[in-house]
Amino acid sequence: MSTDRPSIPESVPSIARAHRRAPTAGPFVLAVVGPAGAGKSTVARALAATPGAVLLDADRLGHEVTDHDPEVRAALAADYGPEVYRADGTLDRARVAERVFRVPASLARLNALVHPRILARLRAGIAEAARTGAGLVVIDAALLLDWAFERECDAVLAVLASPERQVERLVARRGWSEDEARRRLAAARSHDSFASLADAVVRNDGAESEAVAFAMRCVESWRAGRAGGGA
Repeated sequence: MSTDRPSIPESVPSIARAHRRAPTAGPFVLAVVGPAGAGKSTVARALAATPGAVLLDADRLGHEVTDHDPEVRAALAADYGPEVYRADGTLDRARVAERVFRVPASLARLNALVHPRILARLRAGIAEAARTGAGLVVIDAALLLDWAFERECDAVLAVLASPERQVERLVARRGWSEDEARRRLAAARSHDSFASLADAVVRNDGAESEAVAFAMRCVESWRAGRAGGGA
């Protein structure tokens, strides 16, 4: 994929219904996906700030699982040693990350332990949003496509940026070195893969306000289409 900055599209693409949940009553469920440093969470938070919207942050849910689920805590303490939990009870994620990026079997065990619990919380959050009358559920989840959870959503929005812009943001916002940022991005899902599974792609190399504005246009169009019985 080219790293040149593409323009924001003029039109909103239609939803790929064959790969989404069947139209149903209740909130419009939007997945926001994308690689680290692309600005996915910035776009998701902006969308969720609109009236009647709810944000489900998979990363935050993952923290709840690793910090508070007794079975998960016991398993991680057994695998990494009790000192993997800090004095305040939170997981030392840097220590876990250092191993899982070196040892694929450790990553597989961690994912098998944590991911089903995150998915359960996502489904519970959608059900709660429906119960309380929310109009929009925004799911911020980097691994949503790995879980095939797009089939439980009404639409998928991919937020992408050039590798150079991603590295710049990761160094500034997460404190990673450039080498660390590039190493992690090299191991992640490709831009083409995100784009091919999304209903629309938000290019976020320039002003983030432009990316947010296009994302909002997409959501407004899709929700209006569902209300009118369209795609």
